[in-house]
Amino acid sequence: MRGVLLTGHGGPERLAWSDDLPVPEPGEGEVLVQVLAAGVNATDINTRKGWYARADHPEAGGWAGAIRFPRIQGSDLCGRVVRHGPGVSTPPLGARVICPTNQAEPTPDNPLAFRAIGSEYDGAFAEFCVVPARHLHDVSTSVLSDIEIGAMPCAYGTAWNLLTRAGLTPGERVLVTGASGGVGFAAVQLAVLKGAIVTAQCAAAKAAPLRDAGARILERDATPSPKGFDVVIDVVGGAGWNDRLTALKPGGRYATSGAIAGPIVEGDLRTVYLNDLTLFGCTHQAPEVFAGLVTVINTAAVRPLVSKVYPLREIARAQQEFEAKRHAGKIVLIPGERNKNG
Repeated sequence: MRGVLLTGHGGPERLAWSDDLPVPEPGEGEVLVQVLAAGVNATDINTRKGWYARADHPEAGGWAGAIRFPRIQGSDLCGRVVRHGPGVSTPPLGARVICPTNQAEPTPDNPLAFRAIGSEYDGAFAEFCVVPARHLHDVSTSVLSDIEIGAMPCAYGTAWNLLTRAGLTPGERVLVTGASGGVGFAAVQLAVLKGAIVTAQCAAAKAAPLRDAGARILERDATPSPKGFDVVIDVVGGAGWNDRLTALKPGGRYATSGAIAGPIVEGDLRTVYLNDLTLFGCTHQAPEVFAGLVTVINTAAVRPLVSKVYPLREIARAQQEFEAKRHAGKIVLIPGERNKNG
């Protein structure tokens, strides 16, 4: 099969195209999936760069520690079941399927343990991949296209988890930072779906799709009004972090799953405890949370914004486009050679 190998941590030069990779064999409890589409995500780029490594463990650049190279990345999967491993009968052959990026595998020592597709095992940046059957969800009934669904598991799974953990309810006011990106845009759409009053913080040039989605707009460099929101969904971090805490009403909730403006932040703990704020870090996804997103996909309750589609062979160019942040929404890769931008 054809696919992209990550040969080590570093820049795009670490991505190696191959026309002669072995098709993986599904083992006990596993399924062989033909990849139909795979989204481009910050998590794949961060993993390539080794961004998740800590100072005390510089080699541990994957989600759960050190990565075994070469690795086929790809945290977003829309695929079709083509072969069952021993002991597997569902999803049925031919079913269109997705899976969460972070797949819960609890242990006695760590009830929140998980494995990430494309980090701890080979993912969707190839023509085929093997996935544990228990983590696959059937989306055959959805009217959304393969490309649209391929844009959703990572970004929309992350966004749905953020909103679920924060306990967002109808009528509440929520601020979403980084709102023109994949997770941010998904959070805006899903918060509107939940009946919230949504303010999207983004660059003015990217605001139109967010207005169309039902959000009010706060300019990217503006400071949000103090005590104006019940919930803040933050994927930005950086210098404005304390302003987002100040933007919460007493009893407000802050949820984060990213730090695109920088992971080291400075704040005032008095803002937290004097206002009875609750802070959520959101990486682990409970299986029932992702199952809720599957219902959203199967009913086509939201439709993702896909800005560009590239053939998988052009992954370096697609990731460069992603990091340039010139477009709102998602970039998606397809295993075939045809570029569908036009």
